[in-house]
Amino acid sequence: MKPIVMKEKLHRFIETVEEKRMKAIYTLFEKEIEEDEWEYTDEFKEELDRRYEYYINGGKMVSAEEAKKRITDLATKIRNK
Repeated sequence: MKPIVMKEKLHRFIETVEEKRMKAIYTLFEKEIEEDEWEYTDEFKEELDRRYEYYINGGKMVSAEEAKKRITDLATKIRNK
């Protein structure tokens, strides 16, 4: 079975499983789950706040499509050096 199919089945199972089984699953993987949780640094939070203020005050934004194009163009330039 492909990993993507396994993930999808696990997601569906976890979404519908009764509480007792959910707790058992969580207990099995609690350490890994806790290690995967991360906190944003104060510096990162400040940067997000700065960008939000810029946006709220009418800052120029680009669409996801335009951002992807810019990133692709930059990657192409780097590869061609």
